[in-house]
Amino acid sequence: MSRFALLSDPSFERHQTPSQHPESPARNIAVRKALEPFAAKAIRIKQRIASEDEIALCHSRDYIARAKQDIASGLRELSTGDTHVSKASWEVATEAVGGVLGAVDLVCGGQADTAFCAVRPPGHHATPTRGMGFCVFNNIAIGARYAQKKHGLGRVLIVDWDVHHGNGTQDVFYQDGSVMFMSTHQHPWYPGSGLHTETGEGRGVGKILNFPLPAGSGRAEILGEAFEQHLVKAAADFRPELVMISAGFDSRAGDPLGRFTLADRDFGDLTTVLRTLAAEYSSGRIVSVLEGGYSLTGLASGVVAHVAALSR
Repeated sequence: MSRFALLSDPSFERHQTPSQHPESPARNIAVRKALEPFAAKAIRIKQRIASEDEIALCHSRDYIARAKQDIASGLRELSTGDTHVSKASWEVATEAVGGVLGAVDLVCGGQADTAFCAVRPPGHHATPTRGMGFCVFNNIAIGARYAQKKHGLGRVLIVDWDVHHGNGTQDVFYQDGSVMFMSTHQHPWYPGSGLHTETGEGRGVGKILNFPLPAGSGRAEILGEAFEQHLVKAAADFRPELVMISAGFDSRAGDPLGRFTLADRDFGDLTTVLRTLAAEYSSGRIVSVLEGGYSLTGLASGVVAHVAALSR
């Protein structure tokens, strides 16, 4: 059994969204209750607030200041786009980033092998200069940069199986080359990016791997083709020193915001593929971060399948 670290806490329910909004505090409640059997045996990831300097690893100072001011002034939506916020959202969003950084410290510092951060608001749509799509800060992108800066890692692999393309993460690393970003996502669908032809620029050429798939896609297309046929080979060439997962469970069958057909066992099998890659190239190190998932029962059961495979 691996040394598994977990962050799951009611504090993330303080980020409020309008009534009937799909990205609600109820998501955190459902995940937190589902993870109770794992919590007793897991290493606890300490919560902390990320500093503005840490957030600036991936976001512009202008955007950070604007988001802080928007929230402090009582706006109900960020002025940069479609992200609802509330009075506590600045503190919760910076705590979500801080939790991911804490997980990176544990995994890269050798105290844990794998980690899962059940945080909200999600992050993969947040670009360097704007929040969008329910996201304030790009939790996983900041975590990858932090792993490089603080722990001296050279190459990080981020795999995003959310039903929506992680456009913000792609934007951060599009010209980078030291972070490989792989995304399976429904297309056409929000936010409209993530075509096969989007493969990176400059040093990043070939380090962006997009698999836009039609509604109805599931295990065969995502696990069988994208992961087992393509990602395994790409990872062998790239040899990541840390594997990170944007774990979105809106790719599960029955989600109200997606039309993919993954089942709970598929999330376990996707996780197993990534654990095999991590064992081969990154000393087993994996940090997983919650993204989407809007059917409360489907979100909870998908997370359990993922964490069971991540912690065994």
